[in-house]
Amino acid sequence: MRIIISPAKKMNIETDLLAWNNLPQFLPETEKLVDYLKTLNYEELKTIWKCNDTIASLNYDRVQNMNLRKNLTPAIVSYEGLQYQYMAPQVMEDAELQYIEEHLRILSGFYGILRPFDGIIPYRLEMQSRLLHFETDTLYQFWNHKLFDALMKETDCIFNLASKEYSKCITAYNKGRCRMVTCIFGEMSDGKVKEKGTFAKMARGEMVRFLANRQAEDVETAKEFTGLGYKFRKELSDEETYIFVKE
Repeated sequence: MRIIISPAKKMNIETDLLAWNNLPQFLPETEKLVDYLKTLNYEELKTIWKCNDTIASLNYDRVQNMNLRKNLTPAIVSYEGLQYQYMAPQVMEDAELQYIEEHLRILSGFYGILRPFDGIIPYRLEMQSRLLHFETDTLYQFWNHKLFDALMKETDCIFNLASKEYSKCITAYNKGRCRMVTCIFGEMSDGKVKEKGTFAKMARGEMVRFLANRQAEDVETAKEFTGLGYKFRKELSDEETYIFVKE
């Protein structure tokens, strides 16, 4: 089993907390993206990033000084989003850290696929970004089936905790080739399950932590999750979708 999650926009450099193990497996592709980004001016980059001037200025400076092999931070502590805060890798036991290194994969528009202890640098490039003056119009086209193929070399079962924007680069190529279970964390409203982004991100992080604590080797273990008041609803779920409803 491999668990897939999305990255986070906000990132940091943390070289003292945990050590990184390896360089990302798709580093040549990332180097190609770095070379491309460096050809763009400030306004072009801001258009791709769709952000304000404060964020654009920070990331423009990052692009100009990018070194993919220096001052690296393990991916699992580089991202600062809610999902990662609730996963709390900083306080995981060694066995849990070993578990996520083996089972957890982070999808990235910039790096492709990351293992938790791959060494990375801060960047801004979302998977759904529209590219300017590049060989492809989108990162979906750039990565094509490479990310799915990489996962298929590792497992025949994918537990999907990623957002639709990121899981799309896997689901588009699966077509029944391996079992893929998607988690939905929602609340009942007018007889329907509605997912709220903030709570879903928190629950995804809690789920990763739960699976690591249980040393889970199959997706069935996820059904026992009760974090943040969520409970598995068998009558709403099927073999491809596990639905958890907040009580």
